[in-house]
Amino acid sequence: MSKGTPASGASRPEKPGDVFQGILFMTAGMGVVPLMDVLAKVLAGHIPALEVSFARFFFQALITVLIAVVWTRNLSTLRPQRWGVNLLRGALLSGATLCFFTALKVMPVADAIAIFFVEPMILTALSAIFLKEKVGPRRWAAVAVGLIGAMLIVRPSFAAFGVSALLPLVTATLFALYLLITRKLAGEDSLLSMQFTTAIGGGATLGVVLLIASLTGIGGFVPVMPANLDVAMMIGIGLISFISHGFIVRAFALAPASVLAPFNYLEIVSATLFGYLVFGDFPDLPTWGGIALIVASGLYIAHRERLRATA
Repeated sequence: MSKGTPASGASRPEKPGDVFQGILFMTAGMGVVPLMDVLAKVLAGHIPALEVSFARFFFQALITVLIAVVWTRNLSTLRPQRWGVNLLRGALLSGATLCFFTALKVMPVADAIAIFFVEPMILTALSAIFLKEKVGPRRWAAVAVGLIGAMLIVRPSFAAFGVSALLPLVTATLFALYLLITRKLAGEDSLLSMQFTTAIGGGATLGVVLLIASLTGIGGFVPVMPANLDVAMMIGIGLISFISHGFIVRAFALAPASVLAPFNYLEIVSATLFGYLVFGDFPDLPTWGGIALIVASGLYIAHRERLRATA
């Protein structure tokens, strides 16, 4: 789950070489992201999703601090302009991560990611409501088509996996809220400070939930002591989260959002490949139909954004 596409900044002249590099960075990011989900699915077989989700943010925070110490030698680079709203971003992302990792316990990676890709449509709707951005009837129609595509995937998945099939939709909604706040904060903070505060906000939120669940046993939660290999995979999830987000942020610094947006859907390709190689999962025909509708509606929204930007 990419869960980290930043809002684009002010327009500037783009060099063809920069745009091509941006596309390469975006492609690399979309190729790497599903590895995090594959590791989470492996761990979810014997470790609660809550623990795995907490580990993502915990190790992401440690890695960010380590990079700040080694690279900048200045921990002040981790300090954001506004703590409260940045911690809220982390809390929203932690909820999205927990829902998605819980879904991965029972669902194929490609199916879960395909359902999650209604996020651009949800973000379009929320932007119209909360940011008062103008959304015309064509883009509303694209949102509706994308949601129909998600329902095509959810319908058989709900019969097979129950309520868990709805969790990627919850993930998409929480992540859209996360991006909504990110769009409002665009340009305020550095990459390291955003990575750090997101990790702190998400880790603190899940840490409190983890403590309460451990003490009360809510929902039958029983903490599991991870083995050495499990810890290594948890560190890997934190590292992949940091690297993939770095690739994506670098991509958006080099190329326009309208150019990069379609490359988000490469994540479905890499997720399908990894899911097949590791778990033997391959989407069925209704799922491919839903994926086609979601991708088509997302590409159309990106096309309308490009037209609006050049108008």
